[in-house]
Amino acid sequence: MLLAALLLTGCAHDAAATGTVPAVNATTAPALPTVADELPAMDAAGFRQLLQQLRGTPVVVNYWAAWCPPCRAETPLLVQAHRRLEHDVQFLGVDLQDFRAGARTFMHEEDVTYPSVFDPANSIGLSFNLFSPPMTQFYRADGLLVATVRGQLSADALQANLKAIAA
Repeated sequence: MLLAALLLTGCAHDAAATGTVPAVNATTAPALPTVADELPAMDAAGFRQLLQQLRGTPVVVNYWAAWCPPCRAETPLLVQAHRRLEHDVQFLGVDLQDFRAGARTFMHEEDVTYPSVFDPANSIGLSFNLFSPPMTQFYRADGLLVATVRGQLSADALQANLKAIAA
């Protein structure tokens, strides 16, 4: 009986492991997650492909991890900006060097409704010379990288760079 209960608990946990929060996206793309906390595994090549697919829409990419205090501090700014601009700017997270369970818990606690991809090996971050999060990149609709903010994002830097990619 105990074994059956443990097996059922394990199955329920696995079912929840696919994510539960619908993503609020400004656009559609084949590789863009439609479930915010799905956290599909992605490597650097797949991520560059996703960025190509997002051309036509300004994009904010935030590199983060649940264990990172500066990431935790900047997330409310990103969540607020996403709520304000959800139909005009595609927000995308890259969860680096993390565990999915902790990342999903963090996303739920912070009410993150933009999607993130999962890169526990940091191959995406390393492709941009990022050894540890956080970092935020701002892309214009034509795909041009306008700014990279290394370290914790401030409200002023966020606003200035959102204006730069909207122009």
